[in-house]
Amino acid sequence: MATFAERLKQLRVWYSVTQEDLAASLGVSRATVAGYEAPSKKRELDFKLVCRLADFFDVSVDYL
Repeated sequence: MATFAERLKQLRVWYSVTQEDLAASLGVSRATVAGYEAPSKKRELDFKLVCRLADFFDVSVDYL
């Protein structure tokens, strides 16, 4: 089973979205997006942000 970090990176690459583009869309820094994708870092995500990511990539929150 893929982790959140792996799924996020897979989706971003699949949709050809850079970390910078995703960060701008979410209103966060590129470093923040990189942190979300880092499997070794356990970043606590706000549920609203997870919902925004799910909407952005047109997937369910459960998938993420």
